[in-house]
Amino acid sequence: MTFGNFVRGRTYNRRRDLHEPYGGQRQSGIIMPSKYPVIFAMTGESGLQHGYHDGWTADGQVFRYFGEGQKGDMTFTGGNKAIRDHVADGEDLLLFQKQDRTGLLRFLGEFVCENTTREPAPDRLGKMRSAIVFHLVPVEAIAEAEAAEPYANQAEGGLDLAALRRAAVAAANTGDEEPAEGARRRIYQRSQAVRRYVLARAAGVCECCGEAAPFLRLNGQPYLEPHHIRRVSDGGPDDPRYVAGICPTCHRRIHHGVDGQAVNKRLGEIIRQKEPVQKIGSHGARRLERELV
Repeated sequence: MTFGNFVRGRTYNRRRDLHEPYGGQRQSGIIMPSKYPVIFAMTGESGLQHGYHDGWTADGQVFRYFGEGQKGDMTFTGGNKAIRDHVADGEDLLLFQKQDRTGLLRFLGEFVCENTTREPAPDRLGKMRSAIVFHLVPVEAIAEAEAAEPYANQAEGGLDLAALRRAAVAAANTGDEEPAEGARRRIYQRSQAVRRYVLARAAGVCECCGEAAPFLRLNGQPYLEPHHIRRVSDGGPDDPRYVAGICPTCHRRIHHGVDGQAVNKRLGEIIRQKEPVQKIGSHGARRLERELV
């Protein structure tokens, strides 16, 4: 289950299930509803005529998704910019595959844009151009990578809070560089940088209820749990503006309590005060303002 309760593997009607409840561009392959923090990306064989050779890498870990733009070099505008910046802007990225025979869309799942590359590819007219390729990783890969290793020591390396924040913000931003490591490892490192900063920011005090951590870890650090404010599943992309360090009681209350959504909203307001909106791009700031209304 994910945003809008879409279920992986099920098929959906674009007009009835996407445009009617959420809005967004009717003809584009990248749909960006203005009133919801979500991006719908479409893939399918019909894109081959425009030079879009989408598909999984040989190891099955990364989905290569070509950006939009039918003629000439692709640029980071419109939907391309939205996908590149979706983590920093707090946007869910949902991928659908067109079923040519029925016209329906099969939901492939929720993804994270791990990185982008450029490579030569033909445009609609058959002319070679510079195409943008997004390297999308399933959200589940984040949880798997995190489960493989314990939380990092928040004081590791002796860095102060400002240095930890700089590292976290840098890690949360998707660059336009050639990938150099395994996708899951890169995502784990990004997640750990953000979590390390968030736990240091909390300084042993739950950012939700304001109470001290209930006990100490074996390494002597106060025990708090990172919580993704933007994603109830706790498995989405990491960004300092959408992650809080909270006690186990508050964490369970948000996920299972009758007032969980209200508590999560209040927590979002608390973190917004700690992570000023002006540090976010204008698009992301508008999203965050809307979510907390």
